[in-house]
Amino acid sequence: MTQKTHIHPARSGKQLCLPPQNRGFMTHRTSRSPHGGHHRARRLLAAAPVAALLFGGLLPAGSATAAPPAAADPGPTAAQGAQVPYTEYELEDGDYQGTLLTADAERTFGHTNFASESSGRSSVRLEKSGDYAGFTSTVATNSLVVRNSIPDAPGGGGQEATLSLYADGQFVRKLDLSSQHSWLYGNTDDPEGLTNTPGGDARRLFDESHTLLDKSYPAGTRFQLRKDDGDDAAYYVVDLVDLEQVAPPAEKPAECTSITEYGAVPDDGKDDTEALQAAVTADQNGDIDCVWIPAGQWRQEQKILTKDPEHRGEYNQVGIRDVRVVGAGMWHSQLYTLTEPQDAGGINHPHEGNFGFDIDDNTQISDLAIFGSGRIRGGDGNAEGGVGLNGRFGKNTKISNVWIEHANVGVWVGRDYSNIPELWNPADGLEFSGMRVRDTYADGINFTNGTRNSSVTDSSFRTTGDDSLAVWANRYVKDPATDIGHDNTFAHNTIQLPWRANGLAIYGGYGNSIEDNIVSDTMNYPGIMLATDHDPLPFSGETLISGNSLHRTGGAFWGEAQEFGAITVFPASQDIPGVVIKDTDIHDSTYDGIQFKSGGGAVPGAKISGVTIDKSNNGSGILAMGGARGDASLTDVTISGSRDGDVLVEPGSQFTITGGPQAAR
Repeated sequence: MTQKTHIHPARSGKQLCLPPQNRGFMTHRTSRSPHGGHHRARRLLAAAPVAALLFGGLLPAGSATAAPPAAADPGPTAAQGAQVPYTEYELEDGDYQGTLLTADAERTFGHTNFASESSGRSSVRLEKSGDYAGFTSTVATNSLVVRNSIPDAPGGGGQEATLSLYADGQFVRKLDLSSQHSWLYGNTDDPEGLTNTPGGDARRLFDESHTLLDKSYPAGTRFQLRKDDGDDAAYYVVDLVDLEQVAPPAEKPAECTSITEYGAVPDDGKDDTEALQAAVTADQNGDIDCVWIPAGQWRQEQKILTKDPEHRGEYNQVGIRDVRVVGAGMWHSQLYTLTEPQDAGGINHPHEGNFGFDIDDNTQISDLAIFGSGRIRGGDGNAEGGVGLNGRFGKNTKISNVWIEHANVGVWVGRDYSNIPELWNPADGLEFSGMRVRDTYADGINFTNGTRNSSVTDSSFRTTGDDSLAVWANRYVKDPATDIGHDNTFAHNTIQLPWRANGLAIYGGYGNSIEDNIVSDTMNYPGIMLATDHDPLPFSGETLISGNSLHRTGGAFWGEAQEFGAITVFPASQDIPGVVIKDTDIHDSTYDGIQFKSGGGAVPGAKISGVTIDKSNNGSGILAMGGARGDASLTDVTISGSRDGDVLVEPGSQFTITGGPQAAR
């Protein structure tokens, strides 16, 4: 990491403007083992000029109309990414007095590398009193989200500190920051091997603070984050800010009944689980038509589920059904917990935690937030982070405008058939939209156990600790011949800064698609991956990757011995047929643009068309590794600025690439 301390005036062209939005975690899945091999010797098929392309731009983090980045990087098209209601600002691109942190050439991860974990791979460190990071807003706002890192407590467990907010030179308020949910230690890439106990190298360095302001500030306001007297953290690393004009709390729908009717009291710090569960049960039994969660902070210390009178299994794993839950808005109706899942008794399963909802069928949840108490994923004596939403999900379930933070997994869709066979009800037609999943220790949303015909759209993910979005067509189903994950869609989503694993991944199944997403700054794995590790049911038919925009993706993992491309196809144990990659832009990759890995299977008949790959910093445009088998055809593919050339096949490879790239215009 390079460091430079100075006073830095604002630069233009890198601010992100986002338009307003239209309004069982499974224990069978094991930690990932090394994939393929570290590539060294390579055979050049077609060479492009190796002149580096300089990108001034950050990745627009979920925009239909982002402010244009530097000319070398065309940025996303109008159809890509989520339509989010906030505007995002990279603090290193404003003016600051402090230390600019920038990543090394290989974006080294896992050794307390602040810049590698930063958006755009740069951030600002404030250390002395008077240090600041500032920017000028382009939209009106009454809220602020700051992605930041402050030191851990000496003995672990995090600390709280303040940072001063100014608007047009006037003090506004102290922002409350915390490191309680960040700082994992250890030199292993096995997530269960990490610890909250300080010592040695660290990762998962950042967290977020969100604040509703007392008034709205107009476009053109000059904001500063400043370390003042009383801001007592030894340092503050500030990465980005989201500004959003948050609407007032929504009114209660006439058909809904408030949880206050069942005894819940907002903002009093007392557990409201009993009232919340009673209201949901009343709706499930047909006594009321809808559950209303008014504006306020509501403490929840038990998962909302359905009591199992038959007491099947060690834990209650029966979800809710025929329920509608509505909040006053994700900024206003907030469920939170203070107890870490492993310390809570009487829950359905420690993995699934003591917050959120267990869903079996026909459930609609919207316009609220679920803030968990997770701090780790299975380390430190099986400490757990919990799951925001989990269960079978079934049919007619729709989740919209839900904000989830500090969970192990945001949403885990599916239960093993063997769990309670008579309740087998895989998700079919499940819809997620407008989701905001942040700061997890494992997946964002994972479709498992035969999920089919389901989608995640128009949603944003940031700092997930495993795949932000995944389809895992696992074998723990009723009938493997028919209960395979199929025809699922991840479209128009924005994914930033997964600190472990992929932006999007598909493990087996057929008819699944990844379309029109924006992925940026994966720290060690691909932006998009198709793979047959985790023993999935086979791939068949077509798997589509189309219309995506990838920036600064790929990385090195598994002891830094394995390099991953921005898009990686890994037939670990069986073939991956029917791969179609088209109309996708890949920029500023850490290693290769598209990578076909060695494995026990082949990748027959891959089709790549309309793809632009530029600046593969430490690799090639397209790579077939030495043990790769299969073939790919290229049509209208443009590659430039790759260190190791356009298309490379390592010695010994049985992979054929035909068509060749076009010259960059």
